[in-house]
Formats: sequence, structure tokens, C-alpha cells
Amino acid sequence: MTVSLTQTDLDAIREIDTPTICNLIEMVAPERRGSGYTVQHLHCLHPGMKPIVGYAKTATMRARVASNLTAAQYDDVRRRYFEYLENGGRPKISIIQDVDERPGYGAFWGEVMTRVHKGLGCLGVVTNGSVRDVDVLAPDFQVLAGLIAPSHAFVHACEWGCEVNIHGMTVHDGDLIHADRHGAVTVPPQAVKKLPPAFDLLQRREKLVIDAADCPDVSAASLAEAWRQGAAIKA
Repeated sequence: MTVSLTQTDLDAIREIDTPTICNLIEMVAPERRGSGYTVQHLHCLHPGMKPIVGYAKTATMRARVASNLTAAQYDDVRRRYFEYLENGGRPKISIIQDVDERPGYGAFWGEVMTRVHKGLGCLGVVTNGSVRDVDVLAPDFQVLAGLIAPSHAFVHACEWGCEVNIHGMTVHDGDLIHADRHGAVTVPPQAVKKLPPAFDLLQRREKLVIDAADCPDVSAASLAEAWRQGAAIKA
């Protein structure tokens, strides 16, 4: 099913942090509970940034050994990869899987590549690979990376527009991604318009439990009752 989303729709869920988005997806698409999100730590280089929300531009890369392409051939690969990045709607998020046996041996991401990707419409990157140049990265470009390392080694792009897996999160070209300091999650397009109303419901349910927990005479019984009352709120 094709779902038409506006920038207003994306802006609305950008006001919600990624863990809460995971909770809301459980509410409106319960079949997605337990999948579709990163399950290992990622270094967030801009923890104070608001969440980023955009459509995935996927690729794989290697750095441990040199590509067998000539310089001219790799120039053509780079050009075609940049064309892939340029095409398609915005906003975009780069999702790159380092497929070396030991991810992070060489950094795809640094001062130049963050600026290139930002210029071509990406809000940030989510990668299991490494990043360097952390003090001179493109401004307002979020980076969630598996490692921080000094060298780019023999880094080169391998494929793009392909399925990738970043720390347990499977992503396809064009998937909608929500990411912040906690990690990233793929958001079903058909769920997006349902998330803000679900957020209101979730807040009202959680407030009962939080208020009970903060009460001076809190008890196991009062917490259990607050939890029961919260679960009874359906709309």
C-alpha cells in the first residue's frame, strides 16, 4: 500500500524521541514489536540534536583491502554513487553497512563525506562502520556510527540501493528512518499519521504511573492500580 506523507507528517514525528517512536509503533503496528531497530550501541556525535527523520539511501562499503578497480573505474563508481544519492525525494538519511569481517577498519565518514552527503540532501548517517574527523564534520549533520577511528584505509563503496543491516536493523532503499542519540528505527509509512494521536494516549497512560511513583506514600498496590487504570484508557 502506497502512503502519501507530507513534510508536516515527518515534522510531527520528529518532535518525538526514538525510544518513544518504538513504543508508539508497538501500539499502532503491534506486529512490529521486537524488530526493525538497532540493538547495539552507536556513537552519536550530536547527542543534543533533535531526531532526524528521512528516507533511506542504502549502501555497503569495505576498507580492509583495496578495491581491484583502477582509479578511472573507481571515479566512475563514485560518480554513479553520488547520482544515486542525488536522486529521489528529500529528506534523506544515509544508511551504510560496513561489510568487512571487522567493521570499522577504515572510516567512510569524515569531514569530506559528511559535507558531500549533506549537500546531496542527507540529514545524517547511520552506520555500523567508523567515523573520523569528529571536530570538523559537516554542521547539523547527525552521525550514528559503530566506531571512531583515525584512518580511511582502503575505503570504497561496493553496492547501493541494496538491503543492509545496521546492528540488527534491516533497511531497504526508501525505508522511512527515525534516529536520535538512542539509535534508529524503521517506521512503517502507514503508521506515521497514527503516531501523534497514539503519543497523546501514551502520555496520559504513563502519567498515571509516574504520578503514583512520585507520590510520597507510593506502594506496590498503588503502582499496580495506576498501571491498571492506565491500561484501561483506550482513547
